[in-house]
Amino acid sequence: MPTEISVGPPVLTINQGSTFMVTDLNGEITADTELGVFAGDTRFVSHWAIFANGESWELLTSGPTSYYGERIYLTNKAFSTEDGIVPPGTLELTIGRSVGEGIHEDLDVTNFSLTPVRFILEIALRSDFADLFEVKSHKFVRRGHTDSDWDEQSGEMSTSYTNQDFMRRFTYRPFNSGSPARYANGRVSFEIELAPGASWHTCCDYILVEGTQIRAPSRECSAAAGGPQNTREDELQRQWEREATKLTSANEDLYRLYRQSVEDMGALRIYDHDFAPDVWLPAAGVPWFVTIFGRDSLIVSLQNMLVHAGFARGALKKLAELQATEMDDYRDAEPGKIPHEIRFGELAHFKKVPHTPYYGTADATPLYLVTLHEAWKWLGDDTLLHEYRDVAERCLEWIDRYGDLDGDGFQEYQTRSTLGYENVGWKDAGDAVVYPDGSQVKQPKALCELQGYVFDAWMRMAEVFEALGEPGRASELRRKAADLQERFENRFWCEDVGFYAFALDRNKEPVPTIASNAGHLLWSGIARPDHAGRVVQRYFEPDMWSGWGIRTLSARNPAYNPFSYQLGSVWPHDNGIIALGFKRYGFSTEAARVARDVSEAASHFVSYRLPELYAGIEREARSFPVQYRGANVPQAWAAGSIFHLLQAILGIQADAPNGRLHVDPDLPPWLPDLTLRGLVVGGCSLDLRFWRDGDRTQWEVTAREGNLEVMQQAWPPWPVAVPR
Repeated sequence: MPTEISVGPPVLTINQGSTFMVTDLNGEITADTELGVFAGDTRFVSHWAIFANGESWELLTSGPTSYYGERIYLTNKAFSTEDGIVPPGTLELTIGRSVGEGIHEDLDVTNFSLTPVRFILEIALRSDFADLFEVKSHKFVRRGHTDSDWDEQSGEMSTSYTNQDFMRRFTYRPFNSGSPARYANGRVSFEIELAPGASWHTCCDYILVEGTQIRAPSRECSAAAGGPQNTREDELQRQWEREATKLTSANEDLYRLYRQSVEDMGALRIYDHDFAPDVWLPAAGVPWFVTIFGRDSLIVSLQNMLVHAGFARGALKKLAELQATEMDDYRDAEPGKIPHEIRFGELAHFKKVPHTPYYGTADATPLYLVTLHEAWKWLGDDTLLHEYRDVAERCLEWIDRYGDLDGDGFQEYQTRSTLGYENVGWKDAGDAVVYPDGSQVKQPKALCELQGYVFDAWMRMAEVFEALGEPGRASELRRKAADLQERFENRFWCEDVGFYAFALDRNKEPVPTIASNAGHLLWSGIARPDHAGRVVQRYFEPDMWSGWGIRTLSARNPAYNPFSYQLGSVWPHDNGIIALGFKRYGFSTEAARVARDVSEAASHFVSYRLPELYAGIEREARSFPVQYRGANVPQAWAAGSIFHLLQAILGIQADAPNGRLHVDPDLPPWLPDLTLRGLVVGGCSLDLRFWRDGDRTQWEVTAREGNLEVMQQAWPPWPVAVPR
């Protein structure tokens, strides 16, 4: 019987809202690493270690108990006391932590020896108040000044940082302690005396202060065990999980992956940016992207239509508020552009980085239009179209005026910022866009998927303008889309390799690199059907198909590295989008194959938590996926990838404005049945059951509240013919 392997990052991560804590498996924070306690893009704790009479403790086991809680079990090494040697393994130290604005920590020591013990428990703490960008890059610049203070009366340690008008403070407050806390030499200490079998306890609160905002713990001792709590955040999480579509299936892996993904989506909620209990958006991922991202927020909104279509309201509203209104070269902003990323740390405060917000994204603007249309199709709410009509018009103007740099009808990008990104598509690593020989494609460059996103946005907005009573505007957009589709086929299709070009380079020459980006063309519907079939076939050749999913780059490319960020790794969200594209062009079996292998990869990750990406190594017998060391876990669009994969298998399309839901299910043998409960389309709630009957898939509506016609219909590409 094969051994079951669980894969996960070599760290413990707990989070809620804008606060998160990343430690090693011992629960400690080692100096000069990327570990720490963070909030608002600032690291409040840069070192945390615990000792018994100067000796460190040994790990027994540790793990998360929920997204916000963790427990660590440690035992002692041998250490000397005035009464003699304390043998190893006779003391147990349990550390329990939970995040809720601030962090609550419980320390429990139990004496399992036959003799009394007396020793000093010490906690070493330091705060560097580094900006998140500095932590990630390991490049630190000392600024401002730091002061530490011990308040004897309250028994708490505070460290404050001030740089002009930027202020942060960290307070460590022990209480309910079995012995008094003392402080000296950067260490909080307790004198502990324990009889045989006796236990000692203290609570410790981490209080994080950002200017006038105080993040104090909202959880109590039992929270670290993952028990139910009664905070506002907990109730909002429970509300999210109640309202989300439920899934049941005989496939246990799929069921557990789906449940974990729903939980993670709520766990990433950025409470600081809530508009209402049901109007919110998630952070992109922990630890590096606990903030608002334009592209990520929009793709996650699209993924969640199947789970809770109203999820998109938060992203549409927040990104509309941040839509650029003027030119700003430093931030790569142009009127109408949807932002890429916003930050709140010291470097952003003093404008040392352009993330205030930064607009270095070429795809968020058309994706905003795609999301607006899709939300309308699921919600059936015409007020969305009226509310965001002007925002949409500014997006359309940006596409024409600024997205097309040279007026040739294609979308290109080139940064104007001194700190701008080399690549501003979803593959935004500086080395992600390469020629077939592995060399770098330099700016300006016209990525293939940008053309597909714009085509899709124009077709969708044509439907929107028809609903708004503007048929002339709708016809204009369809004409533009048809023209783009024809020119795209002429310039991007590379017959010699049987594939679409990765991009057009600065000389407007096609870059015939085999990469995953072309799969997005099928999702958008711009690809010609016969060419789409060749793309699908190409993805299952060994250089692109890892067995755990489709790689970002062909293994035949000299730049290929399965352990890199985007030069051969596997990204779950990328595979989800590609699977939707396969389904759109009628390749149901291939879509299900992608879903199977990504979901099987998920079964190897701890708690069925798909990471942001994993290595693109070849799957072999008794192998398992390999963790990308710097991957964000949890990560919003990785969690949401299962929702897209399910939508591809079931062929679900909403048309709430016309009171319809289309399904086109094709369950593979590994998924014999599946039921969705509480699927909401417009004002109707449905339970849908799907099952295999021989080689066919059957379905039925088992419960319905409201008026909605459910009918079987395939999802064809957009009905725009390319002239031949």
